Amino acid sequence: MSPRTVAVVTPYYPPKVGGVEHYAARVARAVADDPAFRAVVITSGTGLRTTVTEEEGVQVVRLGTWLKLSNTPLSPLWPLQLRRWLRRTGAQVVNAHAPVPGLGDLAVLSAGRRPTVLTYHAGSMHKGEPGSGLADRLIGSYERHVLPRVFARARTLVAVSPVSLAEGRPHAVRITPGVDPERFTPGAAPSTRPRTVLYVGRMDRSSAWKGVDVLLRAFAELPDGTASGPVRLRLVGGGDALPDHLALAAELGVADRVEATGELTGDRLVEAVRTAAAVVLPSRTEAESFGMALVEAMACGTPVVGSAVGGIPYLVEDGVCGLLVPPGDPAALAVAVRRVLVDGALADRLGAEGRRRAERDYAWDALMSRYLELFAAGPEAP
Repeated sequence: MSPRTVAVVTPYYPPKVGGVEHYAARVARAVADDPAFRAVVITSGTGLRTTVTEEEGVQVVRLGTWLKLSNTPLSPLWPLQLRRWLRRTGAQVVNAHAPVPGLGDLAVLSAGRRPTVLTYHAGSMHKGEPGSGLADRLIGSYERHVLPRVFARARTLVAVSPVSLAEGRPHAVRITPGVDPERFTPGAAPSTRPRTVLYVGRMDRSSAWKGVDVLLRAFAELPDGTASGPVRLRLVGGGDALPDHLALAAELGVADRVEATGELTGDRLVEAVRTAAAVVLPSRTEAESFGMALVEAMACGTPVVGSAVGGIPYLVEDGVCGLLVPPGDPAALAVAVRRVLVDGALADRLGAEGRRRAERDYAWDALMSRYLELFAAGPEAP
Protein backbone atom coordinates (compact mmCIF):
# COMPACT_ATOMS: atom_id res chain seq x y z
CA MET A 1 0.00 0.00 0.00
CA SER A 2 1.39 3.41 -0.96
CA PRO A 3 1.92 6.02 1.79
CA ARG A 4 -0.99 8.31 2.60
CA THR A 5 -0.16 11.95 1.82
CA VAL A 6 -0.95 14.49 4.53
CA ALA A 7 -0.90 18.20 3.64
CA VAL A 8 -0.04 20.33 6.67
CA VAL A 9 -1.37 23.82 5.87
CA THR A 10 -0.16 26.56 8.17
CA PRO A 11 0.03 30.36 7.80
CA TYR A 12 3.70 30.37 8.82
CA TYR A 13 6.38 27.69 8.99
CA PRO A 14 10.03 27.57 10.10
CA PRO A 15 12.46 29.23 9.78
CA LYS A 16 9.90 31.69 11.21
CA VAL A 17 9.97 31.16 14.95
CA GLY A 18 6.81 30.73 17.00
CA GLY A 19 4.66 28.25 18.87
CA VAL A 20 2.26 27.50 16.00
CA GLU A 21 5.15 27.18 13.55
CA HIS A 22 7.01 24.76 15.82
CA TYR A 23 3.86 22.71 16.44
CA ALA A 24 3.05 22.44 12.72
CA ALA A 25 6.64 21.45 11.98
CA ARG A 26 6.42 18.72 14.60
CA VAL A 27 3.30 17.33 12.96
CA ALA A 28 4.99 17.36 9.54
CA ARG A 29 8.08 15.66 10.96
CA ALA A 30 6.02 12.93 12.65
CA VAL A 31 4.19 12.28 9.38
CA ALA A 32 7.42 12.17 7.38
CA ASP A 33 9.04 9.76 9.84
CA ASP A 34 6.19 7.22 9.57
CA PRO A 35 6.45 4.95 6.50
CA ALA A 36 2.65 4.81 6.29
CA PHE A 37 2.53 8.52 5.41
CA ARG A 38 4.09 11.20 3.26
CA ALA A 39 4.24 14.84 4.41
CA VAL A 40 3.65 18.00 2.39
CA VAL A 41 3.59 21.49 3.90
CA ILE A 42 1.69 24.38 2.31
CA THR A 43 2.38 27.77 3.85
CA SER A 44 2.82 31.44 3.01
CA GLY A 45 5.97 32.80 1.42
CA THR A 46 7.74 36.13 1.71
CA GLY A 47 7.45 37.17 -1.93
CA LEU A 48 4.86 37.23 -4.71
CA ARG A 49 6.03 34.00 -6.33
CA THR A 50 5.36 30.47 -5.13
CA THR A 51 8.45 28.44 -4.22
CA VAL A 52 8.86 24.71 -3.62
CA THR A 53 11.69 23.25 -1.54
CA GLU A 54 12.60 19.95 0.11
CA GLU A 55 13.34 20.44 3.81
CA GLU A 56 14.38 17.44 5.91
CA GLY A 57 12.40 15.06 3.73
CA VAL A 58 9.30 17.25 3.63
CA GLN A 59 8.11 19.05 0.50
CA VAL A 60 7.39 22.66 1.47
CA VAL A 61 5.24 24.79 -0.84
CA ARG A 62 5.38 28.50 0.02
CA LEU A 63 2.56 30.34 -1.71
CA GLY A 64 3.11 33.88 -2.92
CA THR A 65 1.83 36.54 -0.53
CA TRP A 66 0.34 39.78 -1.85
CA LEU A 67 -0.12 41.68 1.39
CA LYS A 68 -0.08 41.43 5.15
CA LEU A 69 -2.73 42.83 7.50
CA SER A 70 -1.38 42.93 11.05
CA ASN A 71 -0.02 39.38 11.44
CA THR A 72 -2.16 37.91 8.65
CA PRO A 73 -0.63 37.08 5.24
CA LEU A 74 -3.12 37.19 2.35
CA SER A 75 -3.45 36.62 -1.37
CA PRO A 76 -6.56 36.53 -3.59
CA LEU A 77 -4.99 33.64 -5.49
CA TRP A 78 -4.87 31.26 -2.55
CA PRO A 79 -8.28 29.55 -3.06
CA LEU A 80 -7.25 28.53 -6.58
CA GLN A 81 -3.67 27.74 -5.61
CA LEU A 82 -4.67 25.59 -2.64
CA ARG A 83 -6.95 23.41 -4.74
CA ARG A 84 -4.22 23.10 -7.37
CA TRP A 85 -1.48 22.16 -4.92
CA LEU A 86 -3.65 19.72 -2.97
CA ARG A 87 -4.33 17.98 -6.26
CA ARG A 88 -0.72 18.23 -7.53
CA THR A 89 0.79 16.82 -4.33
CA GLY A 90 -1.74 14.00 -4.12
CA ALA A 91 -2.92 15.12 -0.68
CA GLN A 92 -5.39 12.67 0.84
CA VAL A 93 -5.72 14.32 4.28
CA VAL A 94 -5.52 18.02 5.17
CA ASN A 95 -4.29 19.25 8.54
CA ALA A 96 -4.89 23.01 8.75
CA HIS A 97 -3.56 25.26 11.50
CA ALA A 98 -5.16 28.49 12.77
CA PRO A 99 -5.99 31.06 14.35
CA VAL A 100 -4.33 33.44 11.88
CA PRO A 101 -7.33 33.97 9.53
CA GLY A 102 -6.89 33.07 5.89
CA LEU A 103 -4.81 30.11 4.85
CA GLY A 104 -6.05 27.57 7.39
CA ASP A 105 -9.70 28.50 6.81
CA LEU A 106 -9.26 28.32 3.04
CA ALA A 107 -7.59 24.92 3.33
CA VAL A 108 -10.61 23.46 5.11
CA LEU A 109 -12.98 25.03 2.58
CA SER A 110 -10.83 23.93 -0.38
CA ALA A 111 -10.27 20.35 0.73
CA GLY A 112 -13.29 18.98 -1.16
CA ARG A 113 -14.00 15.41 -0.07
CA ARG A 114 -10.63 14.99 1.63
CA PRO A 115 -10.86 14.48 5.41
CA THR A 116 -9.70 17.57 7.26
CA VAL A 117 -8.19 17.99 10.72
CA LEU A 118 -8.25 21.61 11.88
CA THR A 119 -5.88 22.47 14.73
CA TYR A 120 -6.94 25.64 16.54
CA HIS A 121 -4.22 27.22 18.66
CA ALA A 122 -5.92 30.06 20.55
CA GLY A 123 -8.80 31.40 22.50
CA SER A 124 -10.35 34.65 21.38
CA MET A 125 -7.86 36.80 19.49
CA HIS A 126 -9.32 40.06 20.82
CA LYS A 127 -6.35 42.30 21.52
CA GLY A 128 -8.00 44.55 24.10
CA GLU A 129 -5.26 47.14 23.60
CA PRO A 130 -5.65 50.91 23.21
CA GLY A 131 -6.34 51.72 19.56
CA SER A 132 -7.35 48.14 18.69
CA GLY A 133 -11.09 48.88 18.42
CA LEU A 134 -11.39 48.31 14.67
CA ALA A 135 -9.20 45.23 14.76
CA ASP A 136 -11.21 43.79 17.64
CA ARG A 137 -14.49 44.40 15.81
CA LEU A 138 -13.15 42.57 12.76
CA ILE A 139 -11.86 39.72 14.92
CA GLY A 140 -15.21 39.50 16.69
CA SER A 141 -17.06 39.30 13.39
CA TYR A 142 -14.69 36.59 12.15
CA GLU A 143 -15.03 34.54 15.33
CA ARG A 144 -18.84 34.83 15.37
CA HIS A 145 -19.65 34.34 11.70
CA VAL A 146 -16.76 32.75 9.77
CA LEU A 147 -15.08 30.46 12.26
CA PRO A 148 -18.19 28.39 13.15
CA ARG A 149 -18.66 27.56 9.46
CA VAL A 150 -15.03 26.50 9.15
CA PHE A 151 -15.30 24.39 12.30
CA ALA A 152 -18.40 22.69 10.93
CA ARG A 153 -16.62 21.73 7.71
CA ALA A 154 -13.69 20.01 9.45
CA ARG A 155 -13.93 16.29 10.11
CA THR A 156 -11.98 16.65 13.35
CA LEU A 157 -11.02 19.67 15.44
CA VAL A 158 -7.92 19.68 17.59
CA ALA A 159 -7.89 22.07 20.55
CA VAL A 160 -4.40 22.71 21.88
CA SER A 161 -5.68 23.69 25.33
CA PRO A 162 -8.92 24.15 27.28
CA VAL A 163 -9.19 27.79 26.13
CA SER A 164 -8.94 27.00 22.41
CA LEU A 165 -12.14 28.04 20.63
CA ALA A 166 -12.30 24.45 19.34
CA GLU A 167 -12.51 23.00 22.85
CA GLY A 168 -15.78 21.30 23.72
CA ARG A 169 -17.08 21.00 20.15
CA PRO A 170 -18.68 17.62 19.44
CA HIS A 171 -15.92 16.55 17.02
CA ALA A 172 -12.98 18.04 18.96
CA VAL A 173 -10.07 16.34 20.69
CA ARG A 174 -7.31 17.96 22.74
CA ILE A 175 -3.67 17.57 21.73
CA THR A 176 -1.43 20.06 23.49
CA PRO A 177 1.93 21.33 22.33
CA GLY A 178 4.85 19.42 23.75
CA VAL A 179 8.56 19.22 24.31
CA ASP A 180 11.41 16.86 23.54
CA PRO A 181 12.54 15.86 27.06
CA GLU A 182 15.71 14.27 25.70
CA ARG A 183 16.77 17.59 24.18
CA PHE A 184 15.48 20.03 26.79
CA THR A 185 17.20 18.57 29.84
CA PRO A 186 17.85 19.99 33.31
CA GLY A 187 21.02 21.94 33.98
CA ALA A 188 22.37 22.83 37.39
CA ALA A 189 19.96 23.27 40.29
CA PRO A 190 18.05 26.55 39.74
CA SER A 191 19.24 27.86 43.10
CA THR A 192 22.85 27.76 41.87
CA ARG A 193 22.33 29.38 38.45
CA PRO A 194 23.11 32.97 37.50
CA ARG A 195 20.22 35.28 38.45
CA THR A 196 19.00 35.62 34.87
CA VAL A 197 15.29 36.11 34.15
CA LEU A 198 14.42 34.87 30.66
CA TYR A 199 11.62 35.71 28.22
CA VAL A 200 11.29 33.67 25.02
CA GLY A 201 8.74 34.65 22.39
CA ARG A 202 7.53 37.09 19.79
CA MET A 203 7.99 40.80 20.23
CA ASP A 204 5.78 42.18 17.46
CA ARG A 205 3.61 45.26 17.88
CA SER A 206 0.68 43.12 16.71
CA SER A 207 1.43 40.77 19.63
CA ALA A 208 1.41 43.37 22.41
CA TRP A 209 -0.75 40.93 24.39
CA LYS A 210 2.47 39.00 25.12
CA GLY A 211 3.05 41.60 27.86
CA VAL A 212 6.80 42.18 27.48
CA ASP A 213 6.27 45.76 28.66
CA VAL A 214 4.70 44.37 31.86
CA LEU A 215 7.80 42.23 32.37
CA LEU A 216 10.09 45.22 31.91
CA ARG A 217 8.15 47.25 34.46
CA ALA A 218 8.25 44.32 36.88
CA PHE A 219 11.99 43.89 36.31
CA ALA A 220 12.54 47.56 37.17
CA GLU A 221 11.10 46.79 40.63
CA LEU A 222 13.59 43.98 41.28
CA PRO A 223 16.85 44.57 43.13
CA ASP A 224 20.01 44.97 41.06
CA GLY A 225 21.30 41.80 42.63
CA THR A 226 20.84 39.13 45.27
CA ALA A 227 23.24 37.19 47.47
CA SER A 228 23.67 34.86 44.49
CA GLY A 229 24.75 37.58 42.06
CA PRO A 230 23.49 40.38 39.80
CA VAL A 231 19.95 40.14 38.40
CA ARG A 232 19.65 40.38 34.62
CA LEU A 233 16.86 40.06 32.04
CA ARG A 234 17.33 38.32 28.67
CA LEU A 235 14.80 38.86 25.89
CA VAL A 236 14.99 36.04 23.35
CA GLY A 237 13.10 36.60 20.11
CA GLY A 238 12.57 39.21 17.45
CA GLY A 239 9.93 41.54 16.10
CA ASP A 240 9.18 45.15 15.29
CA ALA A 241 8.36 45.95 18.93
CA LEU A 242 11.87 45.14 20.17
CA PRO A 243 13.13 48.74 19.78
CA ASP A 244 10.08 49.89 21.78
CA HIS A 245 10.96 47.48 24.59
CA LEU A 246 14.60 48.56 24.67
CA ALA A 247 13.50 52.20 24.78
CA LEU A 248 11.22 51.39 27.72
CA ALA A 249 14.11 49.64 29.48
CA ALA A 250 16.17 52.83 29.08
CA GLU A 251 13.29 54.96 30.36
CA LEU A 252 12.98 52.70 33.42
CA GLY A 253 16.71 52.91 34.08
CA VAL A 254 17.44 49.19 33.58
CA ALA A 255 18.88 49.16 30.06
CA ASP A 256 22.31 48.12 31.35
CA ARG A 257 20.76 44.96 32.85
CA VAL A 258 18.60 43.98 29.84
CA GLU A 259 20.03 41.89 27.01
CA ALA A 260 18.24 41.28 23.69
CA THR A 261 19.72 38.22 22.01
CA GLY A 262 17.51 38.03 18.93
CA GLU A 263 16.01 34.68 17.96
CA LEU A 264 17.76 31.59 19.31
CA THR A 265 17.22 28.08 18.01
CA GLY A 266 18.68 24.63 18.50
CA ASP A 267 21.33 24.14 21.15
CA ARG A 268 21.63 27.89 21.79
CA LEU A 269 17.97 28.08 22.83
CA VAL A 270 18.25 24.99 25.03
CA GLU A 271 21.34 26.41 26.75
CA ALA A 272 19.61 29.74 27.40
CA VAL A 273 16.62 28.00 29.01
CA ARG A 274 18.54 25.47 31.09
CA THR A 275 20.88 28.11 32.55
CA ALA A 276 18.19 30.69 33.44
CA ALA A 277 17.05 31.21 37.02
CA ALA A 278 13.44 31.65 35.84
CA VAL A 279 11.44 31.81 32.61
CA VAL A 280 8.58 34.31 32.57
CA LEU A 281 5.54 34.50 30.28
CA PRO A 282 3.60 37.70 31.14
CA SER A 283 0.77 37.39 28.58
CA ARG A 284 -2.36 39.52 28.99
CA THR A 285 -5.13 37.69 27.09
CA GLU A 286 -6.58 34.33 26.13
CA ALA A 287 -4.69 34.54 22.86
CA GLU A 288 -2.01 32.75 24.92
CA SER A 289 -3.66 29.37 24.71
CA PHE A 290 -0.78 27.30 26.08
CA GLY A 291 2.74 28.72 26.47
CA MET A 292 5.29 26.49 24.75
CA ALA A 293 8.19 28.46 26.24
CA LEU A 294 6.97 27.42 29.69
CA VAL A 295 6.84 23.70 28.98
CA GLU A 296 10.33 23.84 27.47
CA ALA A 297 11.53 25.57 30.63
CA MET A 298 9.80 22.97 32.80
CA ALA A 299 11.59 20.21 30.90
CA CYS A 300 14.88 21.96 31.76
CA GLY A 301 13.98 22.08 35.44
CA THR A 302 13.76 25.87 35.22
CA PRO A 303 11.18 27.58 37.48
CA VAL A 304 8.42 29.33 35.54
CA VAL A 305 6.27 32.37 36.28
CA GLY A 306 3.22 33.02 34.12
CA SER A 307 0.05 35.07 33.98
CA ALA A 308 -3.13 33.43 35.21
CA VAL A 309 -4.77 33.83 31.81
CA GLY A 310 -5.55 31.72 28.76
CA GLY A 311 -4.09 28.24 28.85
CA ILE A 312 -1.23 29.05 31.22
CA PRO A 313 -3.09 27.96 34.41
CA TYR A 314 -3.81 24.63 32.68
CA LEU A 315 -0.07 24.08 32.30
CA VAL A 316 1.21 25.69 35.51
CA GLU A 317 -0.19 24.68 38.90
CA ASP A 318 0.47 27.65 41.14
CA GLY A 319 3.01 26.94 43.85
CA VAL A 320 3.58 23.38 42.63
CA CYS A 321 5.38 23.53 39.27
CA GLY A 322 5.52 27.30 38.87
CA LEU A 323 3.98 30.57 40.03
CA LEU A 324 0.95 32.42 38.62
CA VAL A 325 0.19 36.13 38.81
CA PRO A 326 -2.70 38.32 37.61
CA PRO A 327 -2.21 39.43 34.00
CA GLY A 328 -1.02 42.99 33.43
CA ASP A 329 0.17 43.47 37.03
CA PRO A 330 3.88 44.44 37.14
CA ALA A 331 3.96 44.64 40.95
CA ALA A 332 2.60 41.11 41.40
CA LEU A 333 4.94 39.80 38.72
CA ALA A 334 7.92 41.41 40.45
CA VAL A 335 6.98 39.79 43.76
CA ALA A 336 6.70 36.32 42.16
CA VAL A 337 9.97 36.59 40.24
CA ARG A 338 11.77 37.84 43.35
CA ARG A 339 10.48 34.82 45.31
CA VAL A 340 12.07 32.48 42.79
CA LEU A 341 15.33 34.44 42.74
CA VAL A 342 15.85 34.61 46.51
CA ASP A 343 14.23 31.37 47.75
CA GLY A 344 16.54 28.62 46.51
CA ALA A 345 14.51 25.79 48.04
CA LEU A 346 11.36 27.02 46.30
CA ALA A 347 13.15 27.39 42.97
CA ASP A 348 14.59 23.88 43.15
CA ARG A 349 11.23 22.36 44.13
CA LEU A 350 9.34 24.12 41.33
CA GLY A 351 12.00 23.12 38.81
CA ALA A 352 11.99 19.45 39.80
CA GLU A 353 8.19 19.16 39.65
CA GLY A 354 8.13 21.00 36.33
CA ARG A 355 10.55 18.48 34.86
CA ARG A 356 8.47 15.57 36.14
CA ARG A 357 5.29 16.92 34.58
CA ALA A 358 6.96 17.76 31.27
CA GLU A 359 8.18 14.16 30.95
CA ARG A 360 4.85 12.68 32.04
CA ASP A 361 2.37 14.84 30.15
CA TYR A 362 4.05 16.71 27.28
CA ALA A 363 6.52 14.48 25.44
CA TRP A 364 6.15 15.18 21.72
CA ASP A 365 6.33 11.54 20.59
CA ALA A 366 3.24 10.49 22.54
CA LEU A 367 1.30 13.57 21.42
CA MET A 368 2.19 13.11 17.75
CA SER A 369 1.11 9.47 17.79
CA ARG A 370 -2.43 10.74 18.35
CA TYR A 371 -2.19 12.79 15.15
CA LEU A 372 -1.09 9.77 13.17
CA GLU A 373 -4.18 7.94 14.41
CA LEU A 374 -6.37 10.82 13.20
CA PHE A 375 -4.68 10.87 9.79
CA ALA A 376 -5.07 7.10 9.40
CA ALA A 377 -8.81 7.25 10.06
CA GLY A 378 -11.24 6.84 7.18
CA PRO A 379 -12.81 9.71 5.25
CA GLU A 380 -16.10 9.77 7.13
CA ALA A 381 -17.33 13.22 8.11
CA PRO A 382 -17.83 14.01 11.81
